[in-house]
Amino acid sequence: MRIDIMTLFPEMCRTVFSESIIGRAVAKGIIEINAVNIRDFSADKHNRVDDTPYGGGMGMLMQAQPIYDCYCHIKDEMNAVPHVIYMSPQGKVLTQERAKELSKLDNIVILCGHYEGVDERILEEIVDEEISIGDYVLTGGELPALVLTDCIARMIDGVLPNAEAYSGESHFNVLLEHPQYTKPFSWHGKTVPEVLISGHHANIDEWKRQESIRRTFERRPELLDKASLSKKDCLFLQKIKSETKKTD
Repeated sequence: MRIDIMTLFPEMCRTVFSESIIGRAVAKGIIEINAVNIRDFSADKHNRVDDTPYGGGMGMLMQAQPIYDCYCHIKDEMNAVPHVIYMSPQGKVLTQERAKELSKLDNIVILCGHYEGVDERILEEIVDEEISIGDYVLTGGELPALVLTDCIARMIDGVLPNAEAYSGESHFNVLLEHPQYTKPFSWHGKTVPEVLISGHHANIDEWKRQESIRRTFERRPELLDKASLSKKDCLFLQKIKSETKKTD
């Protein structure tokens, strides 16, 4: 997979995706991630890429032409038509399911807006979808683009040791992840659940599944509507609900 980020702050992006797990995957050639400076495609002698909005209003807007020329440069390098995403608070909120779908693509371009946004015409011309990472506003699209890139990249074969490294995590299979513990066994008077040191793998798996359901019920109950629950899971969920009613 190749991901290109169109941005005014390429070093901000490069710093992040050159580190840790993603950085090692890039170094090994498992995934290619590039940050391309939109200013390099400005026709202005001062490399300006913004101007005042028609109709008035606060702030400046990024112009369509530098973004378009940047996009065409990337597309020519790829020798393919990429899937283009604009990071925007107006987009659909990113989900693990959408990230899984995007991880199957070969070429993705992410556009980072800045100032008060971008000329609407560039969105109409090149953008396939808009994605938000939450219902709030940031100063630019770089942080959301990095979040999206990380979320997608870690599901590419070879980036993590194996599929199990992410398949049990919160949201991957709808449910939140179960509690986890490491050494020492006792810390500040709190001990690790005995089942986890029992060596009985079936009991451990059952505990993890039930605690995952419990945590989802307590923290994000709306996710249970989308979860694939067995008859045994449903009985356990009913038990939790009954216990909760008794303590209310």
